[in-house]
Amino acid sequence: MIKWNNKYIYPKSLRSSEDGYRKYLFGNEKLPSVTSILSMTKSAEDKAALENWKNRLGHAAANKIKNEASSRGSSLHAYVENYLNNRVNESFFESNELYKNMAHEIINKGIIGRLDEIYGTEVTLFYPEKYAGTADLIGVYEGKISCIDLKQANRPKKSDYIQDYFLQLGAYTLAHDVVHGTKMETGIILLCTKDILFQEFKIEGTELEMYQNLFLGRVKKFYELNNIS
Repeated sequence: MIKWNNKYIYPKSLRSSEDGYRKYLFGNEKLPSVTSILSMTKSAEDKAALENWKNRLGHAAANKIKNEASSRGSSLHAYVENYLNNRVNESFFESNELYKNMAHEIINKGIIGRLDEIYGTEVTLFYPEKYAGTADLIGVYEGKISCIDLKQANRPKKSDYIQDYFLQLGAYTLAHDVVHGTKMETGIILLCTKDILFQEFKIEGTELEMYQNLFLGRVKKFYELNNIS
């Protein structure tokens, strides 16, 4: 099994929904979530594209697709997390459920032989006085300290269409650096489609720094939109 290393102490936090968005609670401090910041600061073009998609399909059908994807994603995340924590007792081949087949693909192609060390799964991260979020996996990936997010999709993705995924990685890696004194080297997306197609996306070096700075810009916009000083 992959080596666990409790090198960093990650905080526990409560979550709540207030003022129309999700917040993380750290003692008396309440910080907006990364996903809420990204959602509320989308460009007009992105918001229009989403609305057009809902109108084209019909809101009921669009919500059904969204809910199914959310449920499948949650199950996939839980299965991979259980695998990493050595809590999977059954053989992958004893069940043919879609989310398990997708998890199997991510584990075989994205994790086994590539993830060297685990620092934490479902890790709560925060940038003091700015934002907080939950990263799927922090560890050493192909020799580099990395933040890894697991994703599922209905169809294959192109980098241009998953900019929010990269901004999430920028947010998480920056928060980890600020609080834990690290220099995160890589942000990685491990994705599997319903058709069991595995995709990997990676940002590192100056590109990772670019997304960290772009996310800080979205944080600034979020605070301005919500009149938070």
